[in-house]
Amino acid sequence: MPYKEFLSAIAIALTLAAFFPYIRSIINDTVKPHVFSWVIWGMTTLVVFLAQINDNGGVGAWPIGVSASITLFIALLAYIKRADITITRIDWWFLVAAMSSLPLWYFTSDPLWAVVTLTTVDVLGFGPTVRKAYNFPYSESLLFFGLFTARNLIAIMALENRSATTVLFPAVIAAACALLMLMIVYRRRVLST
Repeated sequence: MPYKEFLSAIAIALTLAAFFPYIRSIINDTVKPHVFSWVIWGMTTLVVFLAQINDNGGVGAWPIGVSASITLFIALLAYIKRADITITRIDWWFLVAAMSSLPLWYFTSDPLWAVVTLTTVDVLGFGPTVRKAYNFPYSESLLFFGLFTARNLIAIMALENRSATTVLFPAVIAAACALLMLMIVYRRRVLST
């Protein structure tokens, strides 16, 4: 198996390793994801996957595509389980901003602008989860976000074409996941004292 395909397979395995326990935790009511964050993340990840494919990301884009599919499933599962369905005005703004990337890509004929917009929106989409995890730090899984940090870094290494279009999203999301984990660890320590 060629090197990049091997790395892509590892990144997909990490995606599945992160998602399946997270899905099980949702089903068991031990994790209560914010529905709108997952809707935003699912849609942004799907469009980034399409942009990566458009920019010849090749097998390195596959983990992002797998992630998009499962992320949208988690949004649906969170809604069905009535996890955290509070939707604020700013949550709607995040959704509209995410959807604005499609016409931007169409009119500029450059997927980079869509990826810049989507990466920004995806990071802003962490907002509801950060707000919830700050107040309830045990409502999120450190393992999940740790696996996603690793997955995104490995997916970058698996990209067949590294450009701003293909690297920006996974690099920024890896950093955002790492920062979220640090905040959760800090809040857990503060609340345990």
